Amino acid sequence: MRKVVTHLSFLVLVAIIAGILVGIYAPATAIKLDPIAKTFISIIKGFTFPIIFLTVSLGIASMGDLKKVGRIGFRSLLYFEIVSTLSLAIGVVVALWIKPGNINKEGLQMQDPSKYTKATNFDLFHIIAQNTNLQILLAAIVLGFALNYFPKREKYIHSLGQLTHYVFTALKYVMYLAPIAAFGGMAFAIGKYGLKTLIPLGKLMGTMYLTMALFVFIILGLILRYYKLSIFKLLAHIKEELLIVFGTSSSEPAMPSLMNKLEKMGCSKSVVGLVVPTGYSFNLDGTSIYLSMAVIFIAQLYNVQLSTSELVTIILILMLTSKGAAGVTGSGFIVLASTLASMQKIPIEGLAFLLGIDKFMSEARAITNIIGNSVATVVIAKMEGETIHHL
Repeated sequence: MRKVVTHLSFLVLVAIIAGILVGIYAPATAIKLDPIAKTFISIIKGFTFPIIFLTVSLGIASMGDLKKVGRIGFRSLLYFEIVSTLSLAIGVVVALWIKPGNINKEGLQMQDPSKYTKATNFDLFHIIAQNTNLQILLAAIVLGFALNYFPKREKYIHSLGQLTHYVFTALKYVMYLAPIAAFGGMAFAIGKYGLKTLIPLGKLMGTMYLTMALFVFIILGLILRYYKLSIFKLLAHIKEELLIVFGTSSSEPAMPSLMNKLEKMGCSKSVVGLVVPTGYSFNLDGTSIYLSMAVIFIAQLYNVQLSTSELVTIILILMLTSKGAAGVTGSGFIVLASTLASMQKIPIEGLAFLLGIDKFMSEARAITNIIGNSVATVVIAKMEGETIHHL
């Protein structure tokens, strides 16, 4: 019982309820709590540069082994890009169809409209030239590829890995402030906009879970069916790993046992050793769905109209920024902040509305991520002519 009461998800839930009550019964006080959520978002934004830079450069540098298994590496990267881009597009399409963020025709009022309405021409190259976030991202990509040609590159990769570990450890402690931020964000939202604010948040959660379920059972299911394999048998085979992911809200702790099971299923050690770790940086299907839906959700909250070219650009930007969304709790929020800052059209202040429910969507993201990487490994193994058992 004590473990449940002290779990971060439980504390966030208590904070949400408290925030709602304050918003209902003391709206004047609740509105004054806005700086709490803003401060938390500012702290999170401070992690954007190091996390995006370190995870992307480390992920690419660690792919040096692709030279030894070029065919497997090429097939893996091609598969990752096709499926992750598809998941991004699905998130955008479903969000536009269901419209979870629509409150009324006017939408919520931006606190500083001039910061977001001035960008009228949506040119990806112009955005990169003007935005520090994407410049950092491109620098990480260049460094990652360059490290593959460094002598004693393992030494540099090890140093990057240690530095990344320290940054994520710091982020882990910052996330303990999430209940306080959720309290402030929810209280402000209810106090200023009323209980109707809860309706779009509930719709977003329902839409997110439904979309990820459909993605797993239809999209990934059809991919496996093409190779005469069953998604249901795969899920049954990795059920213990799925429970670990559900309990920790992260796909990282389950990676060692997942790799072991995939090898026992018939996937060769070279395929598993390449596809699974690389997929944790480049094939995050659940995170991709979440990111694209969350961006559209916030745009709908503020009634920001997006053209077809802007929607395509959102997907292109997310194709870059999502590569920094490692399977660690809180990193998805980092990428969202980075993406909104890169676009300069959708208010980043809208992240405050996601504070309360982000923790409860992280389980769905992480589970979808690990299923997606399991499917990717099996598919690449089948492409290599390997025999898969139990599926």
